[in-house]
Amino acid sequence: MSARRARDARLVVILWFAALVGIVGLPAQANEPVEPSVADAAKRSIAVVRTVKAERSTIAADLVFTGDIQAQSQVNVAFRNNGKIATRLVEVGDHVTADQVLARLDPQEQRSNLNNAQAALTSAEALLTQAKVNFKRQEMLLSSGYTTRPSYDDAEQQLRTTQASVESAKAALGTAQEQFSYTDLKAGVDGIVLSRSFEVGQVVQAGQTVLTMAEDGPRDAVFNVFEAVLATPPESKNVDITLQADPKVRTVGTVREISPSVDSTSGTVRVKIGLKDTPAAMSLGAIVIGTGKFRPQTAIVLPWSSLYRWEDGPAVWVRDPASGKVAPRNVTIERYSPNTIALSGGVEPGEEVVIAGIQFLRPGQTVSVAEEIGR
Repeated sequence: MSARRARDARLVVILWFAALVGIVGLPAQANEPVEPSVADAAKRSIAVVRTVKAERSTIAADLVFTGDIQAQSQVNVAFRNNGKIATRLVEVGDHVTADQVLARLDPQEQRSNLNNAQAALTSAEALLTQAKVNFKRQEMLLSSGYTTRPSYDDAEQQLRTTQASVESAKAALGTAQEQFSYTDLKAGVDGIVLSRSFEVGQVVQAGQTVLTMAEDGPRDAVFNVFEAVLATPPESKNVDITLQADPKVRTVGTVREISPSVDSTSGTVRVKIGLKDTPAAMSLGAIVIGTGKFRPQTAIVLPWSSLYRWEDGPAVWVRDPASGKVAPRNVTIERYSPNTIALSGGVEPGEEVVIAGIQFLRPGQTVSVAEEIGR
């Protein structure tokens, strides 16, 4: 009896397992709905965008750059002699005059040369005095007939030789005095010390720059601008200059110099604006803002939101009104503004450009314009 019960229990388990396998393995019924994939849903959806019709308009934006005040003329100051620096009398930022002594060399060598030149001149003058006396004697003897003509000629030649020696000694003395004066370093112009590259005790060579000075006089506002800006010059050469620290301090300048080369590091071109009047507050190194105006020109102006990147270049999405499909279009940007871009090519007037919703677009997609939904 117990064996029969055990056999019946095994049969129930087998039937239950077979029923479970059948339920799991049943195929889906044909009439059951299948949820479409997200991709298929996206393909059947129509994106909603905003567009504008491209139109040409006149643009005349301001050109604003930041620069600093610099001297129109800078002077590199150097000693004219070799030597060891004994004294330094100025610091960076000091205003100096043309004849002011800025530093001194140890003058021992130059003083020795000066003493030798003075001694040589004294000796030459003594020989000249002796030659003069001898010539006078020979001249008197010749007139009395007590000397020969050759003796007179020798005395005259000796006089002329000693006179030349004196002149040469005077020139050598002048050179020694000049060399001695070169131990005092002078700028030769009035100005402000911008930098120095020497210390007391340092040995310098003749012509080695030890000080850089900004000469008193006209000032420049110097700006570094991108090369593309110079392709369309401003409307006028006049530039308004404003002190950044105090906008009330203003002046006007004109373009004085444009560098012929582009800086390899920054990719900019240096432009110097000569100031007509330099306010006292615009000292050397002061930060200033220059403002000029571009020449008015026509361009297609679009909002920033329309800008897209396509094939490694700037582009916009253009909608075909007939089919409602969009396609990316590479464009040439003439100018950037805080809220808009100006196009010089790529889009023609009258074309419909997408300005909102470009992040959901793909080439050939059919889109709907937001303004048309409410119609």
